[in-house]
Amino acid sequence: MNQHELKQFLDSKVVEYNNPSFIDSDPISIPHQFSLKEDIEISGFLAATIAWGNRKSIIKNANRMVELMGSSPHDFVMGHTDQQLESLTGFVHRTFNGNDFIGFIKGLQHIYINHGGLEGVFTDYQETDTLQPTITKFKELFFEADQLPRTQKHISNPLKGSAAKRINMFLRWLIRKDDAGVDFGLWSSIPTSALSCPLDVHSGNVARKLGLLNRKQNDAKAVIELDKALRQLDPDDPVKYDFALFGLGVFEKF
Repeated sequence: MNQHELKQFLDSKVVEYNNPSFIDSDPISIPHQFSLKEDIEISGFLAATIAWGNRKSIIKNANRMVELMGSSPHDFVMGHTDQQLESLTGFVHRTFNGNDFIGFIKGLQHIYINHGGLEGVFTDYQETDTLQPTITKFKELFFEADQLPRTQKHISNPLKGSAAKRINMFLRWLIRKDDAGVDFGLWSSIPTSALSCPLDVHSGNVARKLGLLNRKQNDAKAVIELDKALRQLDPDDPVKYDFALFGLGVFEKF
């Protein structure tokens, strides 16, 4: 199909999958439990961090994280006791364990106390047309706090070749303006046009079949290539096509 037909096809799939019925079966359901901005940010960041593997397991364990924080993520991050941190040690989701959870709480507290919160970091260090270098800077600042070296693997670094799928997904949730009520659009100081598609095996395979991506690996270079193609379809909201690519791959086995 030509460029016009491809855009029409993908736009129709965005309408199909970018709707509230999508929320319950997706990790974005976790931050949708909250109304306070900081609770949305923190619960969303933690849910995105463990968003690999079986989706039901992801949602179950992300809800467990919220429960362990007393269902008040921001209050817990800012005011936890040593005993409350100790209660997190039994948590596990695949390779993300209780010690990693504790490290992330310390990292988040450091970000909110010293760097203006999650929005503050991504706003202060944003670049004009991409947030990939900003993710690298965020990782550097996040791990200024006292954490185990093993915990650092749970935040990807695009400048070291990672597609950074999970944190790009989190950024989509918080930044993208969404009239359908799925993404939050809370960080108005960062343009939606700077977002990158959360590239994974599903979206990557569909993108290749549609001629949007040639690179075989799902890595940082592939993200750049896919960004360029999607911005030709919609320069203002390119990451909306994440719904189409993911939906076609997961639900339609395209």
